[in-house]
Amino acid sequence: MQIIHCPYRICPLGAHVDHQYGIVTGFALDHGVTLEYEPTQDGTIYVTSKNYVGIVNCTLTDLPERKMYWGDFLIGAVHTLSRKYQLEFGIKGEITGSLPTGGLSSSAAVIITYLSALCRANAIHLTEAELIKHAIWEERNYIGVNVGKLDQSCEVYSRKEHLLYLDTLDDSCELIPISSNMPEFEIAVIFSGLERSLAGSAYNMRVDECRAAAYALKAFSHMEYGKYQDTYLRDVPEGIYDEYKNKLPESWYKRARHFYTEMQRVKLGKKAWKQGDIEKFGRLITESGESSIHYYQTGSDQLHYLQELIKGTKGIYGGRFSGAGFNGSSMAIINPEYKEEIEETIKKCYLKQYPELKDSFKITFCQTADGVDLV
Repeated sequence: MQIIHCPYRICPLGAHVDHQYGIVTGFALDHGVTLEYEPTQDGTIYVTSKNYVGIVNCTLTDLPERKMYWGDFLIGAVHTLSRKYQLEFGIKGEITGSLPTGGLSSSAAVIITYLSALCRANAIHLTEAELIKHAIWEERNYIGVNVGKLDQSCEVYSRKEHLLYLDTLDDSCELIPISSNMPEFEIAVIFSGLERSLAGSAYNMRVDECRAAAYALKAFSHMEYGKYQDTYLRDVPEGIYDEYKNKLPESWYKRARHFYTEMQRVKLGKKAWKQGDIEKFGRLITESGESSIHYYQTGSDQLHYLQELIKGTKGIYGGRFSGAGFNGSSMAIINPEYKEEIEETIKKCYLKQYPELKDSFKITFCQTADGVDLV
């Protein structure tokens, strides 16, 4: 039996900007997706899940249509690799996710896991960059979500006790180690009790609004512009945004404001991290969460309430809801000395507000981790 493990990820700073070719940061977590499998000689695919009902049972030559369930990610991986490679061997096994779905890029982790397993079974050797590109292609073109590069890059490039700093415009990245004067910290993942789905949600609409803002700003400023689908806010200097922002429709203005201020927070956060200033780093994360609520306008009522709890709980350096913010989880950088107090306070307050979620609400304390192992 072979095993592949891909970690989940969090993005402390750089939320909602990767699909506009912004700069981002990330950690891989010591929780993730694990697939135990063995190759099949006849091309059979037979995979079960410990987390969800159903079975993927087919062959490489007789793939089912999309069904909007967990098995789509495996079938999508076959389609993705088949564009370039001849697959002969399938896989048989079971997949498990160690945390509830929502805000940790579980979809990217699952895709990377399946791609890696199929590659190993068929002796296909992908570089880290190639694996990321294949995972992005599947999520955009098969699953139907207009993702950026953040999730896949974090789950591949990240290293334990390092902050990943990635420019998604040119894919240049830096792994910044923890400073010698950085106090100890842990990462609290707070699951709201409600899972989320990106496809068919407001996620794609937000991407379109960012693109529309960029296209309009180019037109107002007489910048040269080409196809609408190839337009991004990273193309537009912040000075042009400042000059013409009042001409934008309110929703486009807000999306653009979040983009430019988030880019500033990422740069300031990188500096704070290098200096070991965990308190400033945390404050910037909280500011990112506030901007995501008020300007990017994401987050459910539950996640908004968690944001208020994060801001008001002793021992939390900073936090925000994780991922796209349509239900799912929040994350916080915490002082481990206050771990028990943090868990007790947030759980008590949250379940008083949402008692119906007592069976699904969950707080997990995590450490940073390495990205997926391609060897």
